[in-house]
Amino acid sequence: MKKIYNLGLIAFVCLILINLTVNAQIPEKRTLKTSTLFSDHMVLQQEANVDIWGCSGTNQKITISPSWGKPVYAITDANGKWKTKIATPKAGGPYTITIKNEVERIIIKDVLIGEVWLASGQSNMDINLRGWLPGDTISNSAQAISKANFPKIRFMKVPFGISAVPLDSVKVNWVATSPETAGDFSAAAYFYALRLYQELNVPIGIIQSSIGGTPAEAWTSKQSLNKLKDFDKAIDGLKDLQAKGEQWTNKWPTQEIPKTNEQWKNINFSDLGAAATNFDDSQWTTLKIPGRIDLLSSGEFDGAIWLRKEIEIQDVSTDYFLKIGAIDDMEAIYINGQYVGGLNGGGFAGTPRSIQVSKNILVNGKNVIAIRVIDTGGPGSINGDVSLVNNKGNVIPLAGVWKARLVAEIKDGKFYTYGLKANIAERPNISRLNSNSPTALFNAMINPLIPYKIKGAIWYQGESNVGRAEQYKYLFPTMIADWRSKWTYDFPFYYVQIAPYPFGDPNQKEQSQKLRDAQSYALKLPKTGMVSTLDIGSLKTIHPPNKHDVGERLARFALVNEYGRKITASGPIYKGLIVSGSDLIIEFTGVGSGLMAIESGLTNFEVAGADKNYVPAQAKIANNKVVVSASSVDNPIYVRYAWSDTSTATLFNKERLPAATFSSDRK
Repeated sequence: MKKIYNLGLIAFVCLILINLTVNAQIPEKRTLKTSTLFSDHMVLQQEANVDIWGCSGTNQKITISPSWGKPVYAITDANGKWKTKIATPKAGGPYTITIKNEVERIIIKDVLIGEVWLASGQSNMDINLRGWLPGDTISNSAQAISKANFPKIRFMKVPFGISAVPLDSVKVNWVATSPETAGDFSAAAYFYALRLYQELNVPIGIIQSSIGGTPAEAWTSKQSLNKLKDFDKAIDGLKDLQAKGEQWTNKWPTQEIPKTNEQWKNINFSDLGAAATNFDDSQWTTLKIPGRIDLLSSGEFDGAIWLRKEIEIQDVSTDYFLKIGAIDDMEAIYINGQYVGGLNGGGFAGTPRSIQVSKNILVNGKNVIAIRVIDTGGPGSINGDVSLVNNKGNVIPLAGVWKARLVAEIKDGKFYTYGLKANIAERPNISRLNSNSPTALFNAMINPLIPYKIKGAIWYQGESNVGRAEQYKYLFPTMIADWRSKWTYDFPFYYVQIAPYPFGDPNQKEQSQKLRDAQSYALKLPKTGMVSTLDIGSLKTIHPPNKHDVGERLARFALVNEYGRKITASGPIYKGLIVSGSDLIIEFTGVGSGLMAIESGLTNFEVAGADKNYVPAQAKIANNKVVVSASSVDNPIYVRYAWSDTSTATLFNKERLPAATFSSDRK
């Protein structure tokens, strides 16, 4: 985007200013600006009246001239803000948009007109095409990136941010797709955009606003959550807390969050003194290991914390191995002041650690282990067995109480460095305002986008609400309605039913199937569609690597409902049932050209009588319905399918789209 000035007029104004007396009061002048959403390489929704806005001096006339049509005008208000609409043509471009007041001019270049979609949710939408190596990969990632030469597919990624109050601006820019840029885009959204582009042959713009480990209430506005009453206590006081948090963090130097493993390895918090054997940790707090390491008396945090423990070693005649079940997310480990190892970067949260410790750095008697753990988001922990062992079979348990000291904190997308001298006792409980806080992500990552014209939204989220399925049944539809009300029209909203995964948290174990079923309640809203991923999940990772089919399946809904393609949009979705003696006959939408079972037959169906004591059922397909029964249930009333954390898909339509988890016990 290029800014051009009327040099003659500016020179004239400068001469006048030079001749003003020193004490003259010069009115403040505001530079002409647009919202950062409007920048070079952007995509605007075709054949629509799109909003465009910005600021300038007060009471100024602003002229907006798109190269495809006639100029439109706006007048700035008392705060210098301006806003108007411009009509867009059919898909095409590149175009320019010239915006000017009496003195300044902005030219936005390489503007494309096409289809604009918002892509949002938590980590399964956020994980990029490159993958989060080494732990979370994307299938065929390298091949997809190498072929990603699609300059008419553009992404605008909203940076992570949280706020207790709605924000009206965000720093963003539009990026064209190429092998050099595609690896940073949401994998699911990229494959969605690619399918649309290949089918429609028009420019595609994706606004990506997503962050991992986040619940639906964080993406919903205060006005809508207040109607539910569930989150009033959590919302109360967030504004005051944010002010206190800013007073605290503004005292400390900041640094960018690393993007590569090498940068993580070399990050500096001015804290390595904590590794020294004789360091005084007497004033530190304590934590119990194994367990959460991100919970302090002043609240939860994301960031870096040192852990120290003194141990006695009587035999140093041989090397030892430091065994740790897993550390979330990464660490640097020192023994007696010497670095012995650690993992750096993303994707290691579930990786067991086994680090060789040379006998040469150990001493008979007291030894000190110091570990700096960095938790980048979500619950941070050290899990499993923690011990030192040698090849003689000697085991030194390390579980128990460790000294702990917070040295850096992640907030607003950057590190605030406290080092070893800050009085952490003065830290306010700013963790109450985090990416899980109700309204926090809506305020910072959705509200600034409104009312940028979008065709619709795609969504992949739910894992962080597992364990609260009953609440999600009304929370998720509330969020969808909330966004639509803010944009003032009912745009299409297509979303992904989360994949099976063996959740380990006791509050989530064997609860994910309930959340999957709860997600289907949003289908009661108009212009919605739900993708099933029962067949493409992974029980090894909560981030299934097959994002190609996720994007393709989301695109099916748009192609059918928005763009008139004659294909099957959905897999089978529970519609209702008929009781026929000892049989239950299940009806589905999304039958396509017919129902089919996998080669080994239909399984994962269960039935129950009035007591709701479910037992496995026999199932067969008849007349594009599924008939289920169980010999031990004479009068079945209820049926459910794929009802466990580790379910697999056995029912499909002939388009190879899987049926979704469901229960007929519905309210």
